[in-house]
Amino acid sequence: MDSSDFQRRFGGIARLYGADALARFQRAHCCVAGVGGVGSWVVEALARSGIGELTLIDMDHVAESNINRQLPALTDTIGKAKVAALAERVAKINPASVVHTVEDFVSAEDAGKYISSGMDFVFDCIDSFRIKAALIACCKRNKISVITIGGAGGKIDPLNIRLADLSRTDQDPLLAKTRKELRQNYGFPRNLKRRFDVPAVFSRENIIQPQGVEAACENHLNCGGLGSVTHVTAVFGYVAVSKVLSRLSEKR
Repeated sequence: MDSSDFQRRFGGIARLYGADALARFQRAHCCVAGVGGVGSWVVEALARSGIGELTLIDMDHVAESNINRQLPALTDTIGKAKVAALAERVAKINPASVVHTVEDFVSAEDAGKYISSGMDFVFDCIDSFRIKAALIACCKRNKISVITIGGAGGKIDPLNIRLADLSRTDQDPLLAKTRKELRQNYGFPRNLKRRFDVPAVFSRENIIQPQGVEAACENHLNCGGLGSVTHVTAVFGYVAVSKVLSRLSEKR
């Protein structure tokens, strides 16, 4: 794709953030760990913002049960690896973007396996608090910027979605458990006045319990006991991308 084609596609980004910022977006490498209900929308927004390099990590394949909230979930993509389906979509949005696909899960024991120092930002869209904590700790240890996403399941009002330091979130059991894990096992500050310097997206809305379910899962973004809807999961992702683009646009 030549420069004139790129400008036709992404000139609107330059008119918002400035030409220098768009050039930084082109040079940026973002990693999305977990490309499901929230992560898939993160990928979409990054691609449409002209981000030049993406690493997508997820072992899951598209299932019918994903259709209510996940971008790549269509009748003709059922059974396809999510990272592969998204890579094809990114190529149609920005053919100049380099996309690395990793069909694997991040593990708590080896959280840094696919994380490199060349990454400008890591999006933690993982649904296990232990793995979230391990990934966040790995990024902080290696001085790689990271943003974490809280629980989107059981929420219906996007106007309750907030952005705050991970040490300051509330009404989010997933992030609360992640915070506790970081303090207990990774040396993060126990002093409640000290911040983690990790931006987090969360909702202040109370979790809506499905009828007939006594207790919903508190450890996952979207677990079997909770409902989920696109206008919430997508906004979680878009808020995260907004924060990251702002940070990238300020880099020199």
